[in-house]
Amino acid sequence: MPVNLLPPEPADLLPVAGVRLGVAQAGIRKVNRKDLTVLLLDEGTSVAGVFTRNRFCAAPVQVCREHLAAGDGIRAMVINTGNANAGTGAQGLVDARATCEAMALLLKLQPSQVLPFSTGVIMEPLPVDRIVAGLPKALADANDTHWAQAAEGIMTTDTLPKAFSTRVDIAGVPVTVTGISKGAGMIRPNMATMLGFVATDAHIAPELLQSLTAELAEASFNRITIDGDTSTNDSFLVMVTHKAATPLITSLSSPEGLAVKAAMLTVSRQLAQAIVRDGEGATKFITIQVDGGKTTEECRKVAYAIAHSPLVKTAFFASDPNLGRILAAVGYAGIEDLDPTGIDLFLDDVQVAIQGGRHPSYKEEDGQRVMKKSEILVRVLLGRGSCTDTVWTCDLSHDYVSINADYRS
Repeated sequence: MPVNLLPPEPADLLPVAGVRLGVAQAGIRKVNRKDLTVLLLDEGTSVAGVFTRNRFCAAPVQVCREHLAAGDGIRAMVINTGNANAGTGAQGLVDARATCEAMALLLKLQPSQVLPFSTGVIMEPLPVDRIVAGLPKALADANDTHWAQAAEGIMTTDTLPKAFSTRVDIAGVPVTVTGISKGAGMIRPNMATMLGFVATDAHIAPELLQSLTAELAEASFNRITIDGDTSTNDSFLVMVTHKAATPLITSLSSPEGLAVKAAMLTVSRQLAQAIVRDGEGATKFITIQVDGGKTTEECRKVAYAIAHSPLVKTAFFASDPNLGRILAAVGYAGIEDLDPTGIDLFLDDVQVAIQGGRHPSYKEEDGQRVMKKSEILVRVLLGRGSCTDTVWTCDLSHDYVSINADYRS
């Protein structure tokens, strides 16, 4: 079961003016499953994206980059689950483009105005005929209130759909932010095996959108890890419809820009953390905060060394306070001039280590008390400076192995 995560209430997901969503059952991999989702965008919507840094990136990722670079104005997105269209060679590109062409034909658009997304099993041909056959049904279902259905329609090994909304007041006008994501395994930043879509009706200058999208991803989806594997299909898209009747935001450092960015970051972080909470086999949600670094980068290195350690993650699953594993991970994180005698370690309110050694008052039962919780804060103090960074992860259980061993069955 997910860690303190509930399915979204459809009524809590706020429509974003200029965005409609539709879902269909196309039988892409399994019958009687919502597996084809479309997003329809009003003309004038600005779109930006960040994608996986895996060099073996999937065909839809390559086509998305091409179509965004073309600058023709994105008007639609097609998302299929069950098949990643990755490791499919030249035919994969042909199939991704065929999906865009079919959607464009139905909507009287140019293919370059359509973005394709796929998630699922790698190295299997994309069943384009099923996708094309399902598009009319998905289009007929399109509605601005169908965020919850779309969140369900993009799931793979997720156990729950992931969707969040918020609203912020800008110059006396309500501005809406709503998003959905999917992901549960093969999760590591840059980015994770996830899809994320965040839309807002804010009136933001289009030239700000790419840097805003990268900033949102860096502070949310690039701060999560489940198993340390970087996928082939990761995509995070931000859509700005400009429908809110506010003055144009020309600077993200202005009060209005900061307010919109904070709202978008809230939704992005909720979506990212939901992926960790629904991590394959996860029983605990773990925040790893590293303080006192010379740079943010070295804090991040330490946080990920801890978060990626199978020994640390299995200890948390077992509620076994074998906490020397955390100190060992700090030591191999890659800080060449690290002084171990400057390290302090806390689990929630329990100080485990001081100046690189066991705290005199630390008792193992106190460590175990914290480790039995479903949500845990691991805090490391490096004693080297004033920088900090945070990563979110989960434990590693027997179920993770079972889920991935049986994934294609």
